Amino acid sequence: MNETAKKLRIFVVEDEALVATWVEDILMDLGHEVAAVASRLPDGCEVARTGEFDLAILDVNLNGQPSYPIAEILSERGIPFAFATGYGGSGLDPAFKNVPTLAKPYTIDDVERVLSSVTLSSIVDVPEGYSK
Repeated sequence: MNETAKKLRIFVVEDEALVATWVEDILMDLGHEVAAVASRLPDGCEVARTGEFDLAILDVNLNGQPSYPIAEILSERGIPFAFATGYGGSGLDPAFKNVPTLAKPYTIDDVERVLSSVTLSSIVDVPEGYSK
């Protein structure tokens, strides 16, 4: 049995409604629960601070704003996460270079692989320069 066989509660941060729906469908097809969805940075930060979930998938670019503040909050809470981006891992802030990344467009197999990577990895430290 692989690590993602456990039902996970997942927080999705995605500013494109169609992509958010696609991710939700993939996660449900994999047997997981979508705990919350946020499409804007302030909403994402609030859910990251107060929500109850096992891990998160963060779109790197939210209407022109990077989702790094959400990542920082999750790191501080010890909640693992992965980034989703159409720019590839090379477009990430170097402080987050070790965070698993989903390259858009992605498939169900890509999501399953990243979820396995996130759940198997150790808790991500708050990157230098992003502490509160």
